[in-house]
Amino acid sequence: MMVLLFVSIFVMLIIGVPIAMSLAGASMLWVYVTQRIPDFIILQRMVGGVNSFPLLAVPFFILAGNLMNAAGLTTHIFAFARSIVGWMRGGLGHVNVGASIIFAGMSGAAVADAGGLGTIEIKAMTDAGYDTDISVAITAASSTIGPIIPPSLPLVIYGVIAQASIGRLFIAGIVPGLLMGVSLMILIAWYARRRNYPRDARFTVRGMAISLWRGFPSLLTPVIIIGGIALGVFTPTEAAVAASAYTLFLGTLVYRTLTFKKIMQVSLDTLETTAIILFIVAGAAIFAWILTRLRVPAHFASLLLSITENPILLLLLLNLVLFIVGFFMETIAAITILVPVLLPIAMQIGVDPVHFGIFMILNLMIGLLTPPVGMVLYVLSRVARIPFERCAKATAVFIIPLVIVLLLVTFVPALSLWLPGVFFG
Repeated sequence: MMVLLFVSIFVMLIIGVPIAMSLAGASMLWVYVTQRIPDFIILQRMVGGVNSFPLLAVPFFILAGNLMNAAGLTTHIFAFARSIVGWMRGGLGHVNVGASIIFAGMSGAAVADAGGLGTIEIKAMTDAGYDTDISVAITAASSTIGPIIPPSLPLVIYGVIAQASIGRLFIAGIVPGLLMGVSLMILIAWYARRRNYPRDARFTVRGMAISLWRGFPSLLTPVIIIGGIALGVFTPTEAAVAASAYTLFLGTLVYRTLTFKKIMQVSLDTLETTAIILFIVAGAAIFAWILTRLRVPAHFASLLLSITENPILLLLLLNLVLFIVGFFMETIAAITILVPVLLPIAMQIGVDPVHFGIFMILNLMIGLLTPPVGMVLYVLSRVARIPFERCAKATAVFIIPLVIVLLLVTFVPALSLWLPGVFFG
């Protein structure tokens, strides 16, 4: 029965069936062939998979990210980052990472970062004489910080599936996200010295103050989201609503860049993206339930434990599984399928669910930079108008610092768990 389930979904994916349809279709085929459960259970489980209050955060964070891009808030973020780190050699590369860190506190999605900031960053870097390849590579790698630093759509989905505190997960991602930024900036500094990239601008207090003043309303967004959650003012779902309302306020009344037409287009885009994500969650919910019914997590745990009982080796094996899955599967689908399988194994060797969630999402973010699925690469290949293969080749070296951070986060739990302990006790 397990063979039937996995072969059917693999065949569907190979012939190009969308991931949500593949998950639901394989599940329905299993029910039809085995006749172990009534057909209506499929619908009940799919509806139950999306009937969750924390999942309300998903459309609102998507809406907030889309509103920021439509309102042009990314321009202010980029200018502020430029005033802070543009003076360093290879300044625009560092600005690229700095802007992604700031934008990460607003959007919660790597693709939103790549699509929104990517257009500004790549054009600025190529105009300043940077190679297109290095511009795309830095933009792609820095966009993966988005779903680690709060807010984060993948962490919301993980928290729902794992029944873990989304507030703790959000706070746990801050230090790993900053480490990702630092590691990328170290590699950029090496590239800048080797290729003699210029400094973008002289650092001046006046210049920084002007960019801060102009972008201050935009820069308040992550303060509202992260500060509100950390101080217990509102839940992550309420934070998503607050972020959307505040961004709408900025775009319509402060910067006055959002027109009615733009708001309608943003709303339609948000509805489309939300529908896709929730359909994937619904399909994965029934698929994950069947996996649990077939005791796949127990069988997989037995398989891994038969190889080794060493916690270090088991953590490496878990990361290897996630890394390989990231090559072929969309992030949300991977989370909803793999959490019920891998989390029990991780908890069996003493891994905290919050800690596991952080290094799982970090691992899957690296998957966004690897073919054949690599969604960030597809987005940037369109933005930069270069072939997908060229994007993948240019980005490959920037995966190295991200893997180093992944290993640090995996084997040093305090990097993820210290800050939530400070805020939540």
